[in-house]
Amino acid sequence: MTDAELDSLFEAARVSAPDPSAALLARIMDDAMAQAGARAVPDPAPAPQRRPGGSVRRRLLACVLAGLGGWPSMAGLATAGVVGIWIGYADPVGLDAVTTAMLGGGYGPADLAPSLDTFLQEG
Repeated sequence: MTDAELDSLFEAARVSAPDPSAALLARIMDDAMAQAGARAVPDPAPAPQRRPGGSVRRRLLACVLAGLGGWPSMAGLATAGVVGIWIGYADPVGLDAVTTAMLGGGYGPADLAPSLDTFLQEG
């Protein structure tokens, strides 16, 4: 299809496009106004009254809780704490094999001090 054929098709589409009738436009406008009225913002709710004597400690706890991410993150922290206490108290048998494999038993404090003995060996 050539550019001339495309141009003629586009021109035919532009010419034959009917304009919407006034009745259709009026119905669309009536529907839009009805929807706008239904979505009107209601009067804002009154601000909650603060109880007198709210403690500083309670407000501080609320700020810390909000800073950590709210109750979902506190649930994660509590779960991690409980699991840590459980592992520390129960001393799972499988954990000994892991710590022995990772840490080994042949290291002492002298092995942690840096030295050049490894590099100075002959042969």
